[in-house]
Amino acid sequence: MINNEQPQTANNLIRRYIILGERRTSNYLWASIVLLGSCGFLITGLSSYYGTNLVPFLQVLPFYTVVPEGGATVSFFPQGLLMSFYGTLGFLLSFYWWFNIFWNVGGGFNEFNKKEGKIRIFRWGYPGKNRRIDLSYLLKDVEAIKVELKQGLDPQRTIYLKLKGRRAGEIPLTGIGEPLTLKEIEKQASELANFLQVSLEGL
Repeated sequence: MINNEQPQTANNLIRRYIILGERRTSNYLWASIVLLGSCGFLITGLSSYYGTNLVPFLQVLPFYTVVPEGGATVSFFPQGLLMSFYGTLGFLLSFYWWFNIFWNVGGGFNEFNKKEGKIRIFRWGYPGKNRRIDLSYLLKDVEAIKVELKQGLDPQRTIYLKLKGRRAGEIPLTGIGEPLTLKEIEKQASELANFLQVSLEGL
């Protein structure tokens, strides 16, 4: 339950929370910025290596002065080589990012079904045997809804499903991404605890 996901209900017996996963607006934005930036670095490095502008129309831009008429202002070694290296790394990083968005890693839903007495937690993973992560639990096994708050440079606010009599009985319900505000985490955890009629821990 993160990134403004909205619960979907049916006759007050089924509640489903959509998890956005990697298909968030911020990921689309940053993946595009990294791709464009890495292409610029890579083209600049290759242009310095070949001694010519590989993309001539970029000469109209005031900041693009790799190979003016009098000769190259960026030598291949070391500037061009470093720019090619960083451009390649950025290019690979952006492709990895776009593949995550395409696969929607971490996306899915949490479904709480009072009609069937079951909880279903579904997530998309990486391609392979764990591409579909589909977990199912009984409502009667739920002991509580737990909230964990971690402050610091990388604050984390997570809602857990606490199960009875299990060694690893805390199942995270929140998705991957920016943390919810304290007000949002309190509201969602309280709503879920009331819906399941269990206690709320951590607040």
